[in-house]
Amino acid sequence: MDRQGTKNNLKINIAIDGPAGAGKSTIARMVAKELSYIYVDTGSMYRAVTWYMLKHNISPEFSDLVLQHAQKMVIQLIPGADGQKVLVDGQDVSPFIRSQEVNGMVSFYAQIEGLRKHLVALQQEMAARKGVVMDGRDIGTTVLPDAELKIFMTASVKERALRRFKELSDAQGLTLEQLEKDIAERDRLDEGREVSPLRCADDAIVLDTTHMDIPQVVETIVSYCRTHTNS
Repeated sequence: MDRQGTKNNLKINIAIDGPAGAGKSTIARMVAKELSYIYVDTGSMYRAVTWYMLKHNISPEFSDLVLQHAQKMVIQLIPGADGQKVLVDGQDVSPFIRSQEVNGMVSFYAQIEGLRKHLVALQQEMAARKGVVMDGRDIGTTVLPDAELKIFMTASVKERALRRFKELSDAQGLTLEQLEKDIAERDRLDEGREVSPLRCADDAIVLDTTHMDIPQVVETIVSYCRTHTNS
């Protein structure tokens, strides 16, 4: 099979889940490109909502107000040569949603049941035509439970912190030790929340990437996809 992946009528949906810092977004984007699929970064949608709420001083404690504003927001994911752009009401917020402030708050907004239901409905609409690679923390269990291929990407806390440390410009004043603590706390919040907690789907393939580089991870997932569509 060539780099175009499968024929349109044979395209499948691929769900990639895993904890913070596992590299899901980078891998999902590259897998989608390799297969000529559409990449949907669900995490950026939660980050966009978080950025908006922080900008408007709306605390996650006021869940009804959060949902009221979120339902009026227009979130667009626009693919481009330099990566996916995230637009909120027409404004490109891509440079702002990866800030440490957003990193520290996104889990609290993501615990709001009404917000998750709203965004999940949007994500399911995006996947209805198949040929989608979607990453997050509850894609295989909640958003796309019928996805034909489910991957649970993970790595050690130390390795995930190191990857995140390298991503941040001058680490925004953070130490590697602090990032390890932050990621461990993020794991605790994501795994312990009542609504759609982080967990591995029963039919997911667990992929530990601690000792793998990016091309190896991409090729592994692409090979799983091609095996599935050829079976």
